Amino acid sequence: MAGVMAVSAAFGNMPAGVALPPQPQTRAALLLRPARNRLFGMDMAKDIDGFAQDAALLAAYARGDRDAARDLAQRIVPRILGYATRTLGDRGEAEDIAQEVMLRLWRAAPDWRAGEAQVSTWAYRVAINLCADRLRARKRRKSEALDEVAEPEDGAIAAVDGMIEADRQAALSRALADLPDRQRQAVVLRHIEGLANPEIAAILQVGVEAVESLIARGKRALTAALAARRTDLGYEEA
Repeated sequence: MAGVMAVSAAFGNMPAGVALPPQPQTRAALLLRPARNRLFGMDMAKDIDGFAQDAALLAAYARGDRDAARDLAQRIVPRILGYATRTLGDRGEAEDIAQEVMLRLWRAAPDWRAGEAQVSTWAYRVAINLCADRLRARKRRKSEALDEVAEPEDGAIAAVDGMIEADRQAALSRALADLPDRQRQAVVLRHIEGLANPEIAAILQVGVEAVESLIARGKRALTAALAARRTDLGYEEA
């Protein structure tokens, strides 16, 4: 959570090169004030659809509303950070991805055309491409970072349990990384990020049936990859 807050806090500042209007409190900013209040648990007269609210916050940011930038980051960053962490298996790299996604979003804000794409869909698409680039770079280097396992606490049972759990997470991360790009993306978005198939279809720019096929093939590949290590990973044979 600290990483999310740190990245989100950084996005509360306007990036260089974006001119601010003379009056920061624009009409759009005032209209969005109730939406921001809801984000912090305050009452709101009428609920706003999440996708529409993302677009409204981005439009307000483009007009110079710094609060809108902060609020939109708090909505988008945790989702992108979660996806990137699961895909890359490295929190530091995931934070870099989240930061790059948001910086690109800020740069795109002045020319954003509402209705052509949902903000979250656009952000996921950029994150997917950035993560894929990093995974391909890893494979080209033909080297893997050593798995980091926390020092076990006193007690043999706790130590063994901790190492087994770390091994399971590392094995899953490696198996995910070995999947074809589209299968990995679909599996992570569906079963880890919890997105619905139609939203995944929009992100990947494919049909819903194609998403279902990608998920099914990805799950079969993961099962096959992990099956040979059931005993090593601490799962008892049936």
